[in-house]
Amino acid sequence: MTRYILRRILQALLVLLVMSFVIYSLIGLMPGDPLDIMLASNPGATPEVVEHLRKLYGLDQPLMLRYLRWLQDALVGQFGYSRTHSLPVLSVLVPALIQTCKLMIISFIASVILAFILGILAALKPGGILDGVISLFAFAGISVPVFWLALMMILVFAVKLHWFPASGIATVGDGGFRDQALHLVMPVITLALASTGGFTRYVRASMIEVLRMDHVRTARAKGAAEWRVVLVHAFRNALIPVVTIMALSFGVLFNGALLTETMFAQPGMGKMIYDAILGNDFNLALTGLLFATVVTLLSNLVADLAYGWLDPRIALT
Repeated sequence: MTRYILRRILQALLVLLVMSFVIYSLIGLMPGDPLDIMLASNPGATPEVVEHLRKLYGLDQPLMLRYLRWLQDALVGQFGYSRTHSLPVLSVLVPALIQTCKLMIISFIASVILAFILGILAALKPGGILDGVISLFAFAGISVPVFWLALMMILVFAVKLHWFPASGIATVGDGGFRDQALHLVMPVITLALASTGGFTRYVRASMIEVLRMDHVRTARAKGAAEWRVVLVHAFRNALIPVVTIMALSFGVLFNGALLTETMFAQPGMGKMIYDAILGNDFNLALTGLLFATVVTLLSNLVADLAYGWLDPRIALT
């Protein structure tokens, strides 16, 4: 197990190295650079000043040399400064990361629990009324656009009923735990509902397949209680393919909830990366995208380790 984890960590480091070069190259090939945008607001700058700034920021050097200099600094934790925020990159990234963790982890846990319950109930009697209702709910969750769902949440619960605040992360002058929790309710529900539909379909399909296997029929023939057959003999085996989907979906949730963060004015990672790319904030965009890559790689590693826990017959070598 230790050798497997160490090998996966080395593979992840190699992937990060390759991704850092690819992302740095793509951002460096974008039209314009931070200096062009900076000078656009100061058209009176002389050519001598422009040349001096290019040398100061290293923009007069080849792309490969600039990347190697950035990599050398990144290895010691120096990711540069954000052009749009005039702050160190980590000072901008950490608050966005905290907000994203609160939003994503809560919504992911809620969607997983709901999907397990609905998927198991639907699989017990395939083709029944309950299965049809749950399948309809799952298809609706898959089909409804996230931005429309967010708008309906705001319209109903914020504008009409006044139960929750429409946007933001805290009320000005308050910012207590209860106030922050109220601001998280609608974004969490939106993301959870958007994810639950797909998860429910996977859980249902996997449970139906496992419930038809010989070991489940044997457990029933021996007189095991139905709840034990479902939760002990079937559910654990059904989780193996579902874990892969959920682990990959967590990486997507972590860095891809741009619409939800925009609709509810949540300053998370997705919104931060999007704004950094539009603003040619090279250092912030690069660091944010690399961190999203790290989260995806860690999600895959956790999924692989979970296989061994769910089924001891699976050898991680």
